[in-house]
Amino acid sequence: MSGSMIIDGKKVYFDNQKNILSLIRDNNIDLPTFCYHSELSIYGACRMCSVETSDGKIIASCSEVPCNGMEIYTNSPRIRKYRKMILELLLSNHERDCTACERTGKCQLQSLARRYGINKMRFNQLIEEQEVDYSSPSIIRNPNKCIKCGRCVEMCREVQGINIIEKIGRSSELEIITAYGKFLSDVSCVSCGQCSTVCPVAAIYEKEDIDIVWDAINDPEKHVIVQTAPAVRVSIGEEFGMEPGSIVTGKLVAALRRLGFDKVFDTNFTADLTIIEEGNELLHRLKTGGVLPMLTSCSPGW
Repeated sequence: MSGSMIIDGKKVYFDNQKNILSLIRDNNIDLPTFCYHSELSIYGACRMCSVETSDGKIIASCSEVPCNGMEIYTNSPRIRKYRKMILELLLSNHERDCTACERTGKCQLQSLARRYGINKMRFNQLIEEQEVDYSSPSIIRNPNKCIKCGRCVEMCREVQGINIIEKIGRSSELEIITAYGKFLSDVSCVSCGQCSTVCPVAAIYEKEDIDIVWDAINDPEKHVIVQTAPAVRVSIGEEFGMEPGSIVTGKLVAALRRLGFDKVFDTNFTADLTIIEEGNELLHRLKTGGVLPMLTSCSPGW
């Protein structure tokens, strides 16, 4: 479907965008969201992407398709008031130890609260403290920081196909829990970490072993080795303000040696070997009627 509509006084054209939100972002308008993710089903719960129509209606832009002749406002006084109220209500039901939070500085809730001028809390904190799940070897789940956006649920179900996180209850009673309310270590979690990549806060995040590594480096009885994955050399540079895709192999090795690692190994060559072996195995399976799909691993054990 194609046509035109007016966004914030500007006429724009659409052509098969799946929702108004996509059209808004295609026109370089930064519209905030929590529950929406372009690769997942539309949940439409957080209402942060709401816009005002010319006839005074408030609609969620993620769940509405573009309509020829429609006129909307993405940042009207009424919309800004609604968004600020949503943020204040989320903060009232959210653990507020922001200075010690794992996501501080990179938290969407924190950055939007600052953007909408929330300098003091109008509402009392309402959460009932729940146990933090440290049982997984790689993922920590903190329900006290969950804003019920549902991204982790959809990612686990639709992309990974594991379905060990689910929504139960409705309205203020809504909860995001693991299967049967068990610990992550007691369900079929494969520790892929995809739930943590889509979580906008610190309700799910990767477990760190930084202190263990420092203890090993400072132990004179240990010969400490680090092995880096190929993706690291073209991603870590962004953390230091370099252009995305900058190859920083030399800087990475030098920095790791300065930190105290005795040896630094690069997985680049062995990754090439892995690709060759995987390709040979796939061709063999295709020719001989072997088992498909073929599953593989990126373990340095290769």
